[in-house]
Amino acid sequence: METDWTIHQLCSLLAERGGSDLHLVGGSPPRIRVDGRLHAIPAPIVTAADCRRFLTAILTESQQRTLDSQAQVDCSISVPEVGRFRCHVYIQRGSVALAIRAIPREIPTIEALGLPPVVRQFVRKPQGLILVTGPAGSGKSTTLAALLDAMNRERAGHIVTIEDPIEFQHTHKQAMVTQREIGSDIPDIDALAKGLLRMDPDIVCLGELRDAQAIQTAMTIAETGHLTLATMHTNTAIQTLHRVILAYPPHQQAHARTQVALALEGILCQRLVPRMSGKGRVLALEILVPTPAVRNLVREDKLHQIYSMMQTGQAKHGMQTMNQALADLVKQRIVAAQHAFAASSHPDELAELLRRSGTYDTYRANLARFKTR
Repeated sequence: METDWTIHQLCSLLAERGGSDLHLVGGSPPRIRVDGRLHAIPAPIVTAADCRRFLTAILTESQQRTLDSQAQVDCSISVPEVGRFRCHVYIQRGSVALAIRAIPREIPTIEALGLPPVVRQFVRKPQGLILVTGPAGSGKSTTLAALLDAMNRERAGHIVTIEDPIEFQHTHKQAMVTQREIGSDIPDIDALAKGLLRMDPDIVCLGELRDAQAIQTAMTIAETGHLTLATMHTNTAIQTLHRVILAYPPHQQAHARTQVALALEGILCQRLVPRMSGKGRVLALEILVPTPAVRNLVREDKLHQIYSMMQTGQAKHGMQTMNQALADLVKQRIVAAQHAFAASSHPDELAELLRRSGTYDTYRANLARFKTR
């Protein structure tokens, strides 16, 4: 039996509860993710018929055809007086399901996100490639929107975004902004490359680089004298470099390393970590700034040596590793040590950083007391 839910009511509920994501799967009550944790709503179970009904309110005919042929499609939802939402529609067990992500109503500033001063340098770059990376749900789209908004406020020029779907809507400020949506404004990213240069862009935002072709397209745009921004699902700056280079066939990778060494202007790799207060999450940021020494290591296929440069390049160049960012948050008592360890790819190194500051011993003592209760 169908419920009385409408998709707009459910999106409004997501916004009211301060959630980031809403999951609608037949046979389950609606589930909302708040501060990284998924909670079931005490409400009637959503049926498969409900999910099919929701589609009539959000999908165009073209998007419905894409769902029929590919078993998944992305779209956006606008709810008046509430906000915008990104929706991924997919098929599971032969039935329609939806994963909906809330998009903040206002584009946050770089300062509001807590991004360090070195990020301001990225905003002023005339050309090259800037990548914002991290796992799903780590705030990549929000950081990217903040960077674009800063460029929009401070630079005259033409900003072109290619999105699937359009998330944050940018208004014309100092710059002119053109936003194109894959599937409705342009068929795919391959078609983009053919007409993009004729649009006379200064800054190009490609959204998520999901495959080798998208990565190569981003590199080509950056090499032709445009500032190019994109996101990737990678966990570290070094992993990001590997992913970009491996997007090329083996016989082209030596040339690709040279391309990356010349075009790269910065990598921001981020995590959202629960606050010690229990209210919300805070951004932890790994930063790679391509100094001449870093560019040489990329060119010479010595990516493994870049990490040590990041460890020692904080004061002079603004670089930092994820562990350095996490350790600072623990020392400032913004993040609990156990949450920092959960977010770290190298917990032994993080333990050593905390041990040097005296924080780790306090954490272990508190943990021991907790276990004896």
